[in-house]
Amino acid sequence: MLMFVDNVKITVRSGKGGDGAVAFRHEKYVPLGGPSGGDGGRGGDIILRANEGMNTLMDFRYKRIFKADPGQNGQIKGMYGHKADPVYINVPTGTSVYDVDNGHLIGDLTENNQELVVAKGGDGGRGNIHFATSKNQAPELAENGEPGQEKHIKLELKLIADVGLVGFPSVGKSTLLSVATSAKPKIAAYHFTTLSPNLGMVRLDNGNDFVIADLPGLIEGASNGVGLGIQFLRHVERTRVLLHLVDMDPNSGRDPMEDYQAIRKELGNYDENVLKRPEIIVPTKLDVPGSQERLDEFKKQLPDDVDIFPISSIQHTGVKALLNHTSEVLSKAEPIHFDVQTQENKDYNYEPEEKAFTIEKDPEYEHSFIVKGKKVESLLQRTNMDHQDGIMRFARQLKSMGIEDALIKAGAESGDSVTILDFTFEFI
Repeated sequence: MLMFVDNVKITVRSGKGGDGAVAFRHEKYVPLGGPSGGDGGRGGDIILRANEGMNTLMDFRYKRIFKADPGQNGQIKGMYGHKADPVYINVPTGTSVYDVDNGHLIGDLTENNQELVVAKGGDGGRGNIHFATSKNQAPELAENGEPGQEKHIKLELKLIADVGLVGFPSVGKSTLLSVATSAKPKIAAYHFTTLSPNLGMVRLDNGNDFVIADLPGLIEGASNGVGLGIQFLRHVERTRVLLHLVDMDPNSGRDPMEDYQAIRKELGNYDENVLKRPEIIVPTKLDVPGSQERLDEFKKQLPDDVDIFPISSIQHTGVKALLNHTSEVLSKAEPIHFDVQTQENKDYNYEPEEKAFTIEKDPEYEHSFIVKGKKVESLLQRTNMDHQDGIMRFARQLKSMGIEDALIKAGAESGDSVTILDFTFEFI
């Protein structure tokens, strides 16, 4: 069973706002009491919070739906309802959040304790204390709370490591990680031993510690989804320095230069910016007989200005020098900035403003019309239909929006039924 999970979809539902109250003061010695219905409380938000102690999205395999509580309804004597507490969902640092419905990036959690509101709680409805006027000093009118939001979101984990180990399977990445850090990755002499990224902390004598990630091995076509494909490549985005390991074993049946160029090609196909980052070429397995001759031939095919550090992880030869040099290169490397506004998902295409409402004939029933539209549906959800004042106010709002004239134009006559969401009324 693959225990590392770096891509998962969940559903979040924020809390509905509390309803406003219709109430009047009936107290001794208060002659003109007037309305005293309080406002409803705000519904609970759904908030994602980055936690550097997590390194996988495995927890979301068992729980995929998260709900927040609604706000408390308004009370008598002008008392407001309590707002609901937000629901915090911990995710690993390095998690990108996408809207499943449109694919847009909602936010990027790259720092510990960073928070992102993914579903806002509904506002509380106003109580009748707000609707008193000189003409109507005792209004039986209040608003319902605003419905909460429901969103389907995708969480995508991209590891945040200072240094990333790249290279074909079985070139020695896991072995180097185990030697350089206290990490204990699974190691064996066959391809794709590493099915999930491993992180380790390199601690140097000079105090310049850094995080290193052993990432799953690449093969040709990975940028198109072949092999572990994108599961690997997404994690390369956030490493500041690349250690490119190349196998020097003459018995491997592979050509070092072809392997090196193939990996560079896949990285470039995925994201050209990755190729601009500092790279240290690390020929491995120098303890194998014949590897030195192969290394000499490999060097002849490289430009003179490349950064190359041969090692033998088994004998620990060159490992300490490589880590110290990596620390120096890392100190000079530019930090990677994660600006949500520059993501590919952001576009500036003009989109015409959505119509306030549409009217269509009900195909199932004669003399029946259906009114749709976010604005009018929200208006209905916020209207308290338990009191005549609320119903009359709703009717006035429909007329001011032009719905009455639009219904007449669509052929509606007195006695026809009109439906908005689950509410049906007779048109007069």
